[in-house]
Amino acid sequence: MSAAVIETEEHKALRAAVAALGTRYGREYLTKVVRAGGHPEELWAEAAKLGYLGVNLPEEYGGGGGGIAELSIVLEELGAAGSPLLMMVVSPAICGTVIARFGTEEQKRQWLPGLADGTRTMAFGITEPDAGSNSHRITTTARRDGDDWILTGRKVFISGVDIADATLIVGRTEDARTGKLKPCLFIVPRDTEGFRRNVIDMEIQAAEKQFELVLDDVRLPAEALVGDEDAGLLQLFAGLNPERIMTAAFAIGMGRYALARAIAYAKDRSVWKAPIGAHQAIAHPLAQAHIELELARLMMQKAAHLYDQGDDFGAGEAANIAKYAAGEACVKAVDQAVHTLGGNGLTREYGLGSLVTAARVTRIAPVSREMILNFVSHQTLGLPKSY
Repeated sequence: MSAAVIETEEHKALRAAVAALGTRYGREYLTKVVRAGGHPEELWAEAAKLGYLGVNLPEEYGGGGGGIAELSIVLEELGAAGSPLLMMVVSPAICGTVIARFGTEEQKRQWLPGLADGTRTMAFGITEPDAGSNSHRITTTARRDGDDWILTGRKVFISGVDIADATLIVGRTEDARTGKLKPCLFIVPRDTEGFRRNVIDMEIQAAEKQFELVLDDVRLPAEALVGDEDAGLLQLFAGLNPERIMTAAFAIGMGRYALARAIAYAKDRSVWKAPIGAHQAIAHPLAQAHIELELARLMMQKAAHLYDQGDDFGAGEAANIAKYAAGEACVKAVDQAVHTLGGNGLTREYGLGSLVTAARVTRIAPVSREMILNFVSHQTLGLPKSY
């Protein structure tokens, strides 16, 4: 797949360099790590050393001085090589962005250099058992106790907590003027007293485990609060827009990997006189999958551009649309790849069977396609809510 023409020469060079790194590791490396129950530490470390993990973070804190546009290229190309790093969505994209934009100088100096060079990792805790990602229904609360904060609540499906030095927790505090609860963000170090984690037994096989978190009267110092106590929603969505853009990159990369395997197979596999790729029943669905991945990438690039230019409102719409389009395109590409290979598509040799389940994740996480349709129908089209 060629890079979109709207990309700069620097972007194209970054794409090529990351693709070369991803190819050196590939799907076999990631599969071996997952089966051993480990983490892709070698790839993470090398990507960090080359400056890819922190490409979006400010230069004065060890980053590359780029934006989400550059970071999404890194994740997409690693995914297209078969070795995506899911924690890139969480650590540098969400947590790094929020701290860079809203953190205190002390928080920036404490966390950003490590997030940029890969020596420190952060998880992100928003999803709850009864609220999903609905920030208005979050029940994790934060109350003041002198100069400290006390956090109480539960989170579910939180990625990579076992390898994270801290988790950026979304809680709710009481507005002193209205009495209403509003979201706020807190940095909770891994070994904080009262902060417990339980691994969730997932059917899907991935290097990043999922956890339920319990915050049992977790006491945090005042400096654990990120940003302004009264600007929680702004700060929250500053992290959620990059999350959606990066999820789109993850999905597009996965779809490209599956499609490339199918194309190679269709060129080589012969049942009758010609390779099966010569038949339109095989060729046309693969062409459609390519078209839909390219369209999704264009929307992802638009979203990243708007976000990096500071247009949070425009980026919100584009990021949601990009995530929706990429998830749908990914599922279609993986399905078609498996169908192209037939029985071989479900063997370990070709490495596509596991993507059937993984592709569905891009439809439901971090926000379901139905919630994106709600967003577009209400925010873009101006239609009334049913809830």
